[in-house]
Amino acid sequence: MHAAQRYSFLTLLISLWLSGCASLPTPFIVNDPPLTQPLAMTFTKYPVVALVLGGGATRGFAHVGVLNILEEHGIQPDLVVGTSAGAVTGALYAGGIRGEQLEAVANELQQEQIADWSYSGRGVIRGELLQRFINKLLHNRPIEQLGTSFVATATDLDTGKLVIFTGGDAGLAVRASSTIPGLVSPVTINGRDYVDGGLVSNVPAALARQLGADIVIAVDVSRNITEHEKLDSTLAVLQQSLEIMQQALTRTDLSAADIVIRPPIGELPFGDFEQKSQAIKAGAAAATIAIPDIQQLLQLKRQE
Repeated sequence: MHAAQRYSFLTLLISLWLSGCASLPTPFIVNDPPLTQPLAMTFTKYPVVALVLGGGATRGFAHVGVLNILEEHGIQPDLVVGTSAGAVTGALYAGGIRGEQLEAVANELQQEQIADWSYSGRGVIRGELLQRFINKLLHNRPIEQLGTSFVATATDLDTGKLVIFTGGDAGLAVRASSTIPGLVSPVTINGRDYVDGGLVSNVPAALARQLGADIVIAVDVSRNITEHEKLDSTLAVLQQSLEIMQQALTRTDLSAADIVIRPPIGELPFGDFEQKSQAIKAGAAAATIAIPDIQQLLQLKRQE
């Protein structure tokens, strides 16, 4: 991890400490917890196109650029599967927030809007602000009423198994999917604890296939491992180890995808809110390159 990245991460934690000391968050009551029942996929068209949006913290702003280019070319997925940062963008897109509106939401989003201090001892951030942020934008619609089929993934902390949220509180599902262990407090739903879906599958293309997709377009915003890192601290070693594990998982994930879009984000830190525009542009650039392949695949499938 570069010094700038470690500084960004530590700055995030310090800023959360300072902002959290001002006041305690108000209690949050969940009346409609997310559903984890198997999703009954019933599509009347062929081919069924799934868009899988992977995790990557603030690198996930690149998803916005990808979605905007697909929309411009009339490519609209029938199913959106989101993990972590991908669940955030995916839920908004599935709920009809697209194009300039989606980009405006991304550009206006500030760390303080979704970072709430936690005194629970299980994480630095509670995650309730993110939940409220999502539900406000979606007008409190549950997952099953978003307009486009949407699935958010999370990891059952007790069993280590990947779970999918297919209905109920969209904000809470996104919050669970985005709960980075050690940073964000685990989300308890119906007596079970859930954390980031990326622990098991960061870009769950195989899941989209299992849910009935004929074409799977996957967007990978994870960071590439580089050999010139200076592993000179505990934090650097931990970060590098987690990224090695994630990279191995991602290779397996992407083997089930037909099209893989990798935005050229480079070494953009995971917690950097200042380079959102760069990430969005990178996503748009990568999607533009992929458009001919996607169109060709669609044409071939329609001729079958």
